[in-house]
Amino acid sequence: MKIAVCIKQVPTREWQPRLTDDKRGIREQDASWELNEPDAYALEEGLRLKEKHGGEVVVCAAGPARVTSVIREALARGADRAIHVQDAALGRADGIATADALAGAMREEAFDLILTGLQSDDQGHAQTGVVLAARLGRPHATIIMEVQVADGRLRVKRELEGGWFQWVAMALPAVLTIQSGINQLRYATLKGIMASKKKEVRVVAPASPVTPRLEVLSLYVPEKTKRTEILAGSASEAAATLVRKLREDARVIA
Repeated sequence: MKIAVCIKQVPTREWQPRLTDDKRGIREQDASWELNEPDAYALEEGLRLKEKHGGEVVVCAAGPARVTSVIREALARGADRAIHVQDAALGRADGIATADALAGAMREEAFDLILTGLQSDDQGHAQTGVVLAARLGRPHATIIMEVQVADGRLRVKRELEGGWFQWVAMALPAVLTIQSGINQLRYATLKGIMASKKKEVRVVAPASPVTPRLEVLSLYVPEKTKRTEILAGSASEAAATLVRKLREDARVIA
């Protein structure tokens, strides 16, 4: 199987965001970066499918030059080669612009299966995978918890709401967005890190100008506030008041 895995570089979760002067983005020069966690699960699933069915895994990323670090990490984990659609404008691109850039570079590869993470940890729109499927004219399924391949077809398990699941049969080629927790992640070994330095990373420019459909008007860091309130009355009265406030005000209990 010829498998593509789309990955994204996102700010690390521990980094405290610092905003630009116009409050429309983060100060990228101050940020620390990592591989988007849902994409890491997609990569692991691609590697497992390759180990079971043969073929190759190609990681595909869209973004500025700094994205090279997560591409090399994916290669160190076991991917065979990479495609990097490189443009500075892709650093703040929305899901549609990112999918357009990826589709232009991936179309000629004729992948049997394309995997993406369900969503990104920074924007969380869950759009790139489904838009990519539309651009490439491929069937797709989302929130995948299990992937089975047999006789040139897919059988996938989707996670629904309320603890329900759905099995879907699909033809190849197809696009799947992978749910975090589908598998146990592997990490790069020293041997893998050394081998990654010799693997091909094809750098290409976007086939068309990057034109985001989403405009960020303003960002802000949520303010943390603390308020103490003394509940009057007897113990039973205070308990009843507390329960009411938790239910009606905080809405943390039903």
